[in-house]
Amino acid sequence: MTTTSMITWDAASARRAERQFLTGPARPVTPAAATGSGTPVADVVGAMMGAHAQVLSAAEVSVGGRTSTLTRADVRVALWDERSLIKTYGPRGTVHLLPARELPLWSAALTAIPTGPSPFPPDVRLTEEQAAQVLAAIGEALKDTCLTLDELTEEIVERTGPWAGDRVVPAFQDMWPRWRQVLHRAGWAGTLCFGPNRGRKATYTRPPVAGAAGGGTDGALGAFVRRYLGAYGPATPQHFAKWLAAPVGWAGTVFRELAAAGGIEEVDFEGTRAWVASGDTDFPDGPPRGVRLLPYFDAYVIAAQPRERLFPGTAYERALAGGQAGNYPVLLVDGVVAGVWHQRRQGRRTTVTVEPLVRLTARQERELDEQVERVGEVLEARAELVVGQVKVGPHA
Repeated sequence: MTTTSMITWDAASARRAERQFLTGPARPVTPAAATGSGTPVADVVGAMMGAHAQVLSAAEVSVGGRTSTLTRADVRVALWDERSLIKTYGPRGTVHLLPARELPLWSAALTAIPTGPSPFPPDVRLTEEQAAQVLAAIGEALKDTCLTLDELTEEIVERTGPWAGDRVVPAFQDMWPRWRQVLHRAGWAGTLCFGPNRGRKATYTRPPVAGAAGGGTDGALGAFVRRYLGAYGPATPQHFAKWLAAPVGWAGTVFRELAAAGGIEEVDFEGTRAWVASGDTDFPDGPPRGVRLLPYFDAYVIAAQPRERLFPGTAYERALAGGQAGNYPVLLVDGVVAGVWHQRRQGRRTTVTVEPLVRLTARQERELDEQVERVGEVLEARAELVVGQVKVGPHA
């Protein structure tokens, strides 16, 4: 007879926070040892399962805030000089920082996600044959160089045909060339990542590590799911699908195959069937304790489920944008969202406005002061705390 472990929200929340370095910082390092392969910068990003980097300063706070010493400069050295991090397209097709050494795992998992129907009309969308041509052209064009989008477009058109450059894709009051429909897929395949900005323009290049083709549940995809469950489990196939923006049916099949093979095991998570990696059933008593300031689109806020438990009471209305997490930086108190915040920088000073949704104890107020100071350190600015209403709306 199989006994199913029973996991409470407090226990799950405590383990997630611990593994995310949200109950204590990753081991301190000196700036000289802050970058390079296997260093805390890449380790922290790996533990998060990627740091959302559409707003790079937010990613810097996500990473640096999980340590006691790292600053945005250390993150940028790891990204652009040491290249232990890469900036590319990750979960949900959004821009993320990923450990370079883990790119083969990520590529194998992300390219295994079924391609959904195109949202564009037939005269705009790419055929799969055209998409394959574009992806091959991107890989060829970016070898040993950095190109802006305009330069990359010219190279792709030269290698494929004028159809790839037709400006037919509506985007932000503009029209993008047809090939842009598969830009994120090039990132997933490991043939494209961001290079250093050229002035105000983004550039793209080949990653320092090659990607890998999609693998089955007995290989890279299975390892990827277990990594996800180690960071954010217990979780359901629906949670996994939402995190990746993948089809729920596909995620269900992946979980069933892994369970049948013994790679994951079922637990009772607050009365719901959920899964953890096999043998990974040790949980703290919980709940987590402490105050944290998490920036826009922090990985913990995006991935930790169920969302109604992470955003209790008024936080569900105040700190979410139409049910979508990440659009507000959040105040985390004892593992749940208990407020929102915003920082406005002027020169070497930044004003951090925090709007708590609960009454803070004297201890929590002291921890909030420490968190504001740490945000300033990460951003290399002198931070000032203001407790009051955050009047800035959600990030798009």
